[in-house]
Amino acid sequence: MQHFEDFPQGRTIDLGARSLDKEAIIAFARLYDPQPFHLDEAAAEKSAMKGLSASGWHSCCLFMQMMCEGFLLDTAGLGSPGVDRLRWLKPVRPDTTLRGTATVLDARRSSSDPSRGIVRFLMTLDQDGETAMTFECAVFITAREAAQG
Repeated sequence: MQHFEDFPQGRTIDLGARSLDKEAIIAFARLYDPQPFHLDEAAAEKSAMKGLSASGWHSCCLFMQMMCEGFLLDTAGLGSPGVDRLRWLKPVRPDTTLRGTATVLDARRSSSDPSRGIVRFLMTLDQDGETAMTFECAVFITAREAAQG
């Protein structure tokens, strides 16, 4: 089990690789984001996306799965107060290789509860070597040892 002390500033965690096929992109869009460029290849070609692309929210859901499997399920996590600076930089295309990383931007003990820390991450989703999505988030993580002094 990883604790607050295991997340020093600068640590980068490889979250592995995934891909989304056309059927998964369309199924998600039908349920949650039914815009034409997520549902129909012909309409998508004529759109600003210039081809079928996954919903940004689909990319976020996929990334959450990658975070859980990559480190959260093996961490003494206590949840997150939210996400900042979410950016969708490139359309996520079907059958491309998506790689995730989580980089610790900073980590500090909680001033109100020294039994936990706050770790702020930069999350990055790359598609075939180019950045497709980024966001920052903080995660509350139980400390292995209470603050000294």
